[in-house]
Amino acid sequence: MNEQDTVHRAAPAPATGAARPTVPLGRFVVGLIVAQCLSFVAVFTPILVSLSVRVGQLDPGHRTASLSRVLAVGAVLAMIANPLFGALSDRTASRFGRRRPWLLAGALVTALGTLVCGTAGSLSTLAVGWAVTQLGANAVYAALLATIADRVPGHLQGRVSGAVGLTLYVAMVLGTVLAQPLLGDTLLLFLVPGLLGLAGVAVLVWIMRDDAPADRAALPPFSPGAFVRSFWVSPRRHPDFAWNFCGRFLMFCGISTMTGYQFYFAVDRLGQSVSAASATVAVAAVVTMAGTLLGSVGGGWLSDRTGRRKIFVFAAALISVVGLVLTASAHTTASFYTAVAVFSLGLGSYMAVDTALAIGVLPNRAEAAKDLGVLNIGNALPQSLVPAIAPLLLGIGSTAGTNYTALYLFGSACACACVGAFAIHFVRAVR
Repeated sequence: MNEQDTVHRAAPAPATGAARPTVPLGRFVVGLIVAQCLSFVAVFTPILVSLSVRVGQLDPGHRTASLSRVLAVGAVLAMIANPLFGALSDRTASRFGRRRPWLLAGALVTALGTLVCGTAGSLSTLAVGWAVTQLGANAVYAALLATIADRVPGHLQGRVSGAVGLTLYVAMVLGTVLAQPLLGDTLLLFLVPGLLGLAGVAVLVWIMRDDAPADRAALPPFSPGAFVRSFWVSPRRHPDFAWNFCGRFLMFCGISTMTGYQFYFAVDRLGQSVSAASATVAVAAVVTMAGTLLGSVGGGWLSDRTGRRKIFVFAAALISVVGLVLTASAHTTASFYTAVAVFSLGLGSYMAVDTALAIGVLPNRAEAAKDLGVLNIGNALPQSLVPAIAPLLLGIGSTAGTNYTALYLFGSACACACVGAFAIHFVRAVR
């Protein structure tokens, strides 16, 4: 991307009255990628390794059920926090801008949450720490996602979304590799990723020195009642937004079954030790990164070049379903890696164009952060629903709670991912 292709080419939210950004687009995108990647390290290292290790230490006899409860608590906070902090960000008129205060405050709270997790001596304290972590992380995510709508021209949003989407899988690799030497120290296992997230956000905050404050006259004052009512976006008035929400929710139901239980899958299905399972998850993260690199960068480029979004979401969901079915039947490390590769190829293609599609169906660009936050409930809600029902699925015909076939078939056979693609078919405002 040309460094001189500056962010003032982006279509700003017209009702905000904010000054056009002056930071070169290339510099901003580099900062955005660094911030997003390290913020994901702070969250996904616990999801993939740290929480599983600590829950196994605190409650070894009921580890999958206890892990599900901890993950569900965090996901509920994420579901509320994302649109809440997005709405507040849209209206922030500080001299530091409207996005930067929430980026930095959210990163600080995330680091604080990882500190609580690292020192937790009980499941309840661990759940509180994880809830705080998710609260802070979603303040960061709400502001980060809104900056794409604020600053990136429409004809580049697919490529930028693809590059930013890839950071999730780079973060999974970094997080699992980082966790290996820290397995013997619970505090550092949580805290080091949290501090890395803070450092990444600090880089972007420094780059975005031109972040303009919101024009308070352009939007109504924030009120709790109006905020709660804003969660409802009329499908009659905004059908494309509703269909995109439906597709995202169903797709992330499938994704959530794949990401939260890999560690225990390696222990229970593949018969590995804790250290070997951690290494397997790390290799799976590398495989995931490779697959998503192909799917994300390639899908984003093709989507921008053809001007089409829906067909790539549709194809990506179908590929992800195949990956989930393969995971359900995997009984060797090699077959598990194969399943992960197929799944990640589809997931990368999906993440590359989904953000661009979402921006294209926003009801009100002046409230981009809030509306994107409402849309993100579609991926936060499955992260609480799936852990809530996962113990039931894992317990089907298995007193030990190790029926991973049922868990992964839920992500595919109940058509969470596939039907999500069909829902996208009804979106009319985006090709």
